[in-house]
Amino acid sequence: MRCLSISPHGAFARGLMMAVLLFALGLTVDAQTFTVLHSFSGGADGNGPEGLVGVDRGGNVYGSAPSGGSRAGTICDALGGCGTIFRASLKNGAWIFNPIYTFTGEDGGQPWAGVTVGPEGAIYGTTLFGGGNQCGGMGCGVVFKLTPPPSFCHMALCPWTETILYRPDGTTPSGFYGGVTLDAAGNVYGMTSFGGTGNSGTVYKLTPTGGNNYSFSVLYNFQGSTDGADPLGNVTRDAAGNIYGITTFGGAHDDGTVFKLVREAGGYTFQLLYTFTGQGDGADPEGNVVLDSAGNLYGATGNLGGIFQITPSGVFTLIDPILGGTQAPIAIDSAGNLYGTTYAGGSHDDGSVFEVTYANGSWTHNILYSFGGFGGALPLSGIAFDASGNLYGTSTFGGMNGAGTLWQLTR
Repeated sequence: MRCLSISPHGAFARGLMMAVLLFALGLTVDAQTFTVLHSFSGGADGNGPEGLVGVDRGGNVYGSAPSGGSRAGTICDALGGCGTIFRASLKNGAWIFNPIYTFTGEDGGQPWAGVTVGPEGAIYGTTLFGGGNQCGGMGCGVVFKLTPPPSFCHMALCPWTETILYRPDGTTPSGFYGGVTLDAAGNVYGMTSFGGTGNSGTVYKLTPTGGNNYSFSVLYNFQGSTDGADPLGNVTRDAAGNIYGITTFGGAHDDGTVFKLVREAGGYTFQLLYTFTGQGDGADPEGNVVLDSAGNLYGATGNLGGIFQITPSGVFTLIDPILGGTQAPIAIDSAGNLYGTTYAGGSHDDGSVFEVTYANGSWTHNILYSFGGFGGALPLSGIAFDASGNLYGTSTFGGMNGAGTLWQLTR
């Protein structure tokens, strides 16, 4: 499988005075205020955060760091640690950061894809490695659920409890480069990059069966041909239960596809929505797709393209060519504006937070923040909103220690 390698830029030492002001006071740009909520140390708090962040009803922010945390004696020692799940909470006007779970290997390792906040307050996600000694001795990864401590626990570091919802055995589908999506009944949906009847990945569902038990089922097996191969992102569900997603490779030109699983009485039927050509439309999409209220579908390509739209009638349009590239999931607000991050570009070529808006028949790309210095660099995370419309995400590098940041952008 092809992988996109990104090297950090040398922006950490640039603009020291501006970075100090940014970290301590926040930086106001075009009526936006950027604030670093936490600068990762690369140690017990985690290292190189990326993937999805989530915000619960109380305004607490959650995310994952794929390395850091526990190291010695674990399968992740050579990888810099098994990673952490963290929470940032606003208390008396100050943000308090705590790792709420540290992976040790047997319970999972390297949570690359980030987290999803469940309606009951639990945290769901995946790990790329760990969970056993299969898959070359590193483990095949897990799908996990973290349950908060009892309400009577008043300490900041009260432990969260992990439940492993699915643990591949080395022969069943694996490769959790993407996170998970939940429905109102508590079912968990996601994709694997490996396995299935075509050995090109699957769309799966985890169904609660009582207690902490879940049953695993495959909704679709990618065949690695015109339907697509190697999905590296998350799925999206509509109100009717149809499932949408992208594959990074496969398709008629091996540049990826956009697909829909149409929910029917007997299961799901695969529908190919678009095949990328690697020309002006882009190639190798990652992340996710999102839907607006009119049923238009939006996503991003990792190479050569930008933000695309697919209408309900199937018309594909590249609505926003992006300089700097994006591998992160995009987000959509209630007004239909799109948000995301680029891992390069911006004023310092260290990445940006962007917004894409539609007015008077055209789309406009607005840079809300340019990364650099202590604010962070090379963001690979998705965007999350709180109830007030503020934005949250992470940067994978930069910050006070070069190990990334957790940030807030107020509107």
